[in-house]
Amino acid sequence: MVKRDRLDAAAAAGMLGLAALWGLSHVTVKVANAGISPAFQSGLRSAGALAVLLGWATLRKTPLFTRDGTLLPGVAAGLLFAAEFALIYWALVFTDVARGIIFIYTAPFFVAVGAHFFVPGERIHASQAIGLIAAFAGIVIAFGDGLTLPSARALIGDTMMIVAATLWAATTVLIKASKLARIEPAKTLAYQLAVSAVALLVLAPLAGERGIFDPTPLVLGSLLFQIAIVASFSYLAWFAMIRIYPASTMHAFTFLTPLFSMIFGAWLLGERVSPALVLSLALVAVGIWLVNRPRQV
Repeated sequence: MVKRDRLDAAAAAGMLGLAALWGLSHVTVKVANAGISPAFQSGLRSAGALAVLLGWATLRKTPLFTRDGTLLPGVAAGLLFAAEFALIYWALVFTDVARGIIFIYTAPFFVAVGAHFFVPGERIHASQAIGLIAAFAGIVIAFGDGLTLPSARALIGDTMMIVAATLWAATTVLIKASKLARIEPAKTLAYQLAVSAVALLVLAPLAGERGIFDPTPLVLGSLLFQIAIVASFSYLAWFAMIRIYPASTMHAFTFLTPLFSMIFGAWLLGERVSPALVLSLALVAVGIWLVNRPRQV
């Protein structure tokens, strides 16, 4: 495995595809929320994706249960993953989606800082910092009409989203800085899916969630898409790439995800599109270019 200091064309295309897929996933989550309560839905998604992953690993004869000293960081990554999603879903009870999107996408900043201090060879430089700021500005412009003066209730949700962003970043940095970076991506994903499935399926009823209450074909189809495509193979691709490419560079591409979500929401659900979308996309594109540009010496 050869590590790279920036994304090549194939990796950039892969990250563009993942951002588009995750943007579409936001739409399917919203559709599935109409018949399955959120945290319970996330737990079902992890459990189903784990079954898909185990089947795939069996067919490919990929070892998932050998002793390699990764149990502790693997469980820790799974707990971070579960806490992140629980906070995201619960935060949306207190704050609006537009506000939540802005605060959850502070994660690339936390990744850049964490990688700078804990991952050898991933020190952030000035143009990367400027790129992250430019990309984040694009998100704020696209969703900025949600940034009204917050109520006390909204502040609770905003804080939960920022904590969730920190946990997302912590998961990435933990994987890059531990033995998880040197094992099969399937095993890294299996840790996260197994721990989050148990944690979320236990937490959901304790939080008073209804579980499955209106399992229409559209609701179940949306959940199946999340299980079969998003939480299994797209996450597997993410973990495979994160072993090779810098964490801050990959996370910069995630700024495209909410913009794709806006586009797919308009196309499939008839939701409003921000008139500033073109400017937002331009800023995100410039930001990604700056983050991925070779450092001048």
